[in-house]
Amino acid sequence: MANTAQTRKRARQNVKQRTHNHGLHSKLRTAIKHVIKAIKVGDKPAAQATFKTSCATVDSIADKRIIHKNKAARHKSRLSAAIKAMA
Repeated sequence: MANTAQTRKRARQNVKQRTHNHGLHSKLRTAIKHVIKAIKVGDKPAAQATFKTSCATVDSIADKRIIHKNKAARHKSRLSAAIKAMA
């Protein structure tokens, strides 16, 4: 356990920040799942609309450095390719 006042405060802040980051990770996964679900249904216009909103979510989370910018780009690229591959 932390011994000084400074390390006790940092421990409290870390707990708070970790829960906040966990919520953002959950938001990211949910946005990606919505696009995948729209792709599996086969509704291309709905998939494109969902993809557009999820791209904004992915970018905002990458800007906050919750995930790396390359990981965000990879997610967007793969979802985009899946939408383009739809008949």
